[in-house]
Amino acid sequence: MEFVDTLINILNSTIRVSVPLLLACLAGLYSERAGIFDIGLEGKMLAGAFAGAAAAAVYGSAWIGLGMAVLVSVALALVHGFASITHRGNQIVSGVAINFIAAGSTIILGQAWFNQGGRTPSLPPEGRFGSNTLPFAEELRGVPVIGQIYSGLLSGHSLLAYAAFLAVPFTWWVLFRTRFGLRLRAVGENPAAVDTAGISVTWLRYRAVICTGILTGLAGSYMSLSQNAGFVKDMSAGRGFIALAALIFAKWRPVPAMFACLLFGFLDAMAIRYQGIALPMIGKIPVQFMQALPYVLTVILLAGFIGKAIPPRAGGVPYVKER
Repeated sequence: MEFVDTLINILNSTIRVSVPLLLACLAGLYSERAGIFDIGLEGKMLAGAFAGAAAAAVYGSAWIGLGMAVLVSVALALVHGFASITHRGNQIVSGVAINFIAAGSTIILGQAWFNQGGRTPSLPPEGRFGSNTLPFAEELRGVPVIGQIYSGLLSGHSLLAYAAFLAVPFTWWVLFRTRFGLRLRAVGENPAAVDTAGISVTWLRYRAVICTGILTGLAGSYMSLSQNAGFVKDMSAGRGFIALAALIFAKWRPVPAMFACLLFGFLDAMAIRYQGIALPMIGKIPVQFMQALPYVLTVILLAGFIGKAIPPRAGGVPYVKER
């Protein structure tokens, strides 16, 4: 039973760590399926995390923080869209610029507004999304295995965590069972054909980047309003780039994207749990090695285990309407 408890604790940590990765990965899925590569997921997550924590600290409401996080992330997504769709600029350069802007402005604004070295004040309980206990979780806690899984693994997560995993089947339905999803996938493969059918390529791509902004705002707000009690400098810690790696690993499909994010979250949870341990004949493993392990394994997995990943054919290519 001790093994089961340990495993459930690791898997519980895996879910918590995977939530921002999953939301950011789905965000990139919308934009890249529409032909807009978005390296700026990291910056939008970071800006959303800061905006959400700042608003929650000032107004004392997690919902106001969530709304502000989404608003700021959507604004940055529209900036990316304006540069890469309207003005047909380089999408990689635009995304990198957003990352730099977010990394610098969050520190400067945090110091100017709160005078805590770029941090926001610690949020009160009403300024955070707390854990939610599912029905009968306490009654089933003593039941071996099934009760432990229900009460220790499925129950006890925040509203944003449940929303992230519900977003996976919703995204699948949107992409593969709706007219909007069909057009979105088509504009990422052959925008000229979509334009010939009388559908606005520009408007479709803008809607895709708006979806990206909403989901990265949710990812950022989860980090600062649920996973932590406020914003700290560079708290996204490369999660936006890991989400891009998971998206490639999943070959731009929502359900495999969820499992890829869970895999990377599991590696991260194992690194957190076993950092500083001592192994026979090796001795104590440096903390830095365990912290770097998820990123190293991400590169190894991408390099040798996914096969050929073919992105949307029109990805990264600005569309010029034929006269």
